[in-house]
Amino acid sequence: MATSNPSVFLLSVNGQIEGANFPCYDDLYCKYCFVYGQDWMPTTGLEEGITQITCKGRQSQKLIWNFPLDITFKSTNPSGWPQLVLSVYGPDVFGNDVVRGYGAIHIPLTPGKHKRTLPMFVPEPTWRLQKFTRLVDSWLWGRRPEYTDPKVVAQGEGREVTRVCSQGFVTVIFNIIMKDMKKLGYDSGPSTSSNAQPCGTASGWSTEEQTNL
Repeated sequence: MATSNPSVFLLSVNGQIEGANFPCYDDLYCKYCFVYGQDWMPTTGLEEGITQITCKGRQSQKLIWNFPLDITFKSTNPSGWPQLVLSVYGPDVFGNDVVRGYGAIHIPLTPGKHKRTLPMFVPEPTWRLQKFTRLVDSWLWGRRPEYTDPKVVAQGEGREVTRVCSQGFVTVIFNIIMKDMKKLGYDSGPSTSSNAQPCGTASGWSTEEQTNL
C-alpha cells in the first residue's frame, strides 16, 4: 500500500478556562475567541464562546468557571500560530457590564497538558483631561474605555501607543495533540512535559510530536 503524504498538519486544542483572581471585583464572566494566521483554518469545535457568571466563595477569593475549550485547526505552516484571547466582564455600581480585563496567550507549542496563568489588563486614557472625562463618564453614564474588537490584544500593530493597567489573572488549562508535523518536515521530538498523556497511534494522532518554532 502506498503511504499517503499529508498536505496539512493538525493541532487539537481542548481544556478549560479554569478560573480567575480579581481581588476587587465579583460576579464576573469571560468571553473567549481564537486569533490565527491566514494559513490556519478551524476544522471542528467553537472559535468563540462565553462562560457563565460566577461569584467568589466564602472560603476563597478565586472565581471558578471550569468552562470547556475544544477546537481543532489545520495548517500548512506554523506561521500565525493560534492565540487564545480572553475578555472578562462584570457589573459596575450601576449594574452595567463593563470590561474588567483583557489577555492573550499563544496555544502551547508542545503536546500534553499545560496550565497557564494570564495577566489581565485594561486600557487607560493617555491624557489627564481624558482621565478626568473618563471619571465623569464612569460615574454619570457607566462608561469605561474598552477595545472595539478584543482581538486587537493579540496583535502588535498599534499596541505601542496604548497605555494599560494590570488587573487580575485568569488560569487556563490546555491539552494539546498534534498530527503530521514530522511528515511535513518540521523539527519535532518527544515531549518533555511530565503531564503529557500518550495516545493510541492507530488514529495517527500523537502527543509525542513537538514543534520547535
